[in-house]
Amino acid sequence: MTTDRTSVFEHELRRLEERVDALVRVCDQLQDENKSLRQRQDVLTAERATLLQKNEQVRARVEAMIGRLKAMEQGS
Repeated sequence: MTTDRTSVFEHELRRLEERVDALVRVCDQLQDENKSLRQRQDVLTAERATLLQKNEQVRARVEAMIGRLKAMEQGS
């Protein structure tokens, strides 16, 4: 009877160990994925900042052109 209980206990312990190992693997995968996503987010944030800056420069140039065109109209 004691051997049966020990066997059942060892079996349950192995099952629990396997589940914990699987959970650790999932956690490792999620950490890697999270790191990758954060790096991607940093890249996209930097790209966005660059695009916003370029957009602002283009808008300033267009506004300057519009100002020159209006000045030319008034000068004619």
